[in-house]
Amino acid sequence: MKIRPLNDRVIVKRLEEERTSAGGIVIPDTAAEKPMRGEIVAVGNGKTLDNGQVRALQVKVGDKVLFGKYSGTEVKLDGDDILVMREEDIMAVLED
Repeated sequence: MKIRPLNDRVIVKRLEEERTSAGGIVIPDTAAEKPMRGEIVAVGNGKTLDNGQVRALQVKVGDKVLFGKYSGTEVKLDGDDILVMREEDIMAVLED
């Protein structure tokens, strides 16, 4: 998939969540919530500031991130569901 977001936008692919509860009950797809974790697939050039300078983004391709449940815009591209969101919609970078 070749896609390049503009400005301070990033492309995120959702990471699959566990389908089994702590008690061992398997949660069906219809009852499972959308995951709020993802991996950065592509990043834009950066945010343009009021003075015209471009500030580089703080996230990079491959980062695992945490974002809000309703953040971004869902797009289907080449059969994959991806999210296009602004960097400011990302709440945290998950570190190993």
